[in-house]
Order: sequence, then structure tokens, then C-alpha cells
Amino acid sequence: MKMRADRNARKMLLAVTAGLFLILTLSCRKDGGGAEANTSLSADPQKKDGIILKVEGTTFTNADFDKYVRLAAGDNSALLSAAVLSRLYDGFIEERLFLKRAQAKGVTLSAGEKASYLKKLEASMGTEDNKSLMADQTVLTERLLVEKYLALLVKDIGVDDKEIAAYYSQHKGDYLLPEKVQVSQILLASAGQASEVRDRLNNASEEEFRAMARTASSGPEASKGGVMGVFSAGQLPAELEKVIFPMREGEIGRVVESTYGFHIFRLDKKFEARLVGPSDAAPSIRTKLSDEKSQRTIAAHLEELKADMDWKPLPENLPFTYQRIESS
Repeated sequence: MKMRADRNARKMLLAVTAGLFLILTLSCRKDGGGAEANTSLSADPQKKDGIILKVEGTTFTNADFDKYVRLAAGDNSALLSAAVLSRLYDGFIEERLFLKRAQAKGVTLSAGEKASYLKKLEASMGTEDNKSLMADQTVLTERLLVEKYLALLVKDIGVDDKEIAAYYSQHKGDYLLPEKVQVSQILLASAGQASEVRDRLNNASEEEFRAMARTASSGPEASKGGVMGVFSAGQLPAELEKVIFPMREGEIGRVVESTYGFHIFRLDKKFEARLVGPSDAAPSIRTKLSDEKSQRTIAAHLEELKADMDWKPLPENLPFTYQRIESS
């Protein structure tokens, strides 16, 4: 249960604090969708010490936020747009609220917990990231403290068998595996070549088909005897699926023309649609429901902290124009 609580806490922290994986993805787009990119959060000395948040008597500056952003985006932090930075600022506020409450509740980290966390984090980072982030371990251990606090918050959350059965009953369609086919092909450049090869494959065995694929096919899978793989409906071009899916196991189809050339397909195996049973589906359902409960619990707790704690955001002191989320 502790491992699951730790995992849920880490997952929920990432979700609540603006989705760091999404931020990293957006950072790679340089400007997050066309807005002018930020050059550096702390490039202006006057802005660097500007107070951007007050929580329970503690002030946080642009320099603190800069460290938070670099933890999220690394060397790409200078490329983030104002829209992305605004969502990170929201996440920064939420993490500071969790941190102050964790400290107020007396949650602490042992030397072993810190060492283990930093070792794992260092191993997962590149060399350049190590230099910039591992130098300031306070930011990293504060993140770990928040994760531990959230893990304690959700540690007693459970999912019973009745909940799993109810979810399975209501979402049974999600556990219907579609029909799939394993298919092979011989791909040829001209209709004449394809017609000649197809004539030679009349009543051919699987071994004969594969030998022909290795010697005659121009397809990328020729060296594998023409085996393309296993596909469900929608994964192949529609004009090819119309030919392949009605075929019988072991059948070699007619010549089919496409933009790639002239195909001769063999349907190797057909996997009928089937329903994943309740017992097989149960582990993934338990994880899904546990994660959803944890997320709701942490989100509700965050709203309580916002209502109960003494805090004040100061976005006007940020070195970029903060963009609020418009309420619907």
C-alpha cells in the first residue's frame, strides 16, 4: 500500500502542479503555440528578487520560481511562452501551499529518503541537467517532502471488489478486444510482375509463400518472409482492409494495387473479437479507480488549503504577463 500511495502522490503532484510532462512537451515547441518566448525568468536583477507569492508569512521570489521552472523544463526553460509559464506559476503556488502545510504538520524526510531520492533523480537526468539542478538540492528535497505529504494523505484510499465489479459492468465495452489479423505480403513494382508471381502461388504452402516473399518482394518485411504484423480494423489503409479482413486463414488473396505498388496478401491468422473477463480486467480497474480517488482527494485538499491558509499571489511582479484561465 505504501508503494501505491507513493506512486499516487507523485502522479497527483504532477497533475495538480500544471502537468510537468505536458510542459516539457510544450517547451520543445519553443513558444508553446506562437506566443513570444521568455528569455530568462531571472535575467533582470530587479525582477529576480521581486516577490511573487506570500504564504503563511513566507515570501517567494522570481528566483525561487526560476528554480521550479528549471526543474520542470531544464535547459528549455528560456523557450517557454507566457501561457505555459502562467500554468507553471499556478503549479508553483499549489506546491508551495502543500509544502507549508507539510512543514506545519511536522512531516520530515530522513537522510536515507533524501539520499535515495537524489540518487534516483541524478541517474535519470542528463549530464547538463545534473549540473544545473543537482547543485540546488533544496528544491529537490522540497519536492520530495510534498510527495511524502501527499502520499500520507492518500495512503488509506482503497478500492473494494464491489467497486471494481460495478465499474466493469458499466464499462464492459472498454474491455472488448476487436478482431485482429496477422497478415503477410509480397509487394511488387508492376502489375505484370504481380500477376506472374500470383499465378505461381496457386495452392502454395506457407513455406513457399515466405520463400517467394524473401526473393521477389520489394516490401520492407521481405527478409521476414513477408510478415507485416498483427492489425485491427483502422490500422491499415481502407482499400487494403477491404481485401484482407474477409479472407480466410491461410488464404492468399488477389493482386491489390495501391500507391505503394502491387500487393499479394496472405492472411496468416485471424484473432476473433473477445471480451476481457472481470478477473483479468480487475488489476487495471483497481489502479484506475485508486488513481481517480487520489486525484479527487488531493484536489479537494488543495481547495481546503486555499480557503484556510494565509496566502497571496503577486503575478504582477512576474517578468512575463500572467495569463489567467478564463472560467467557463
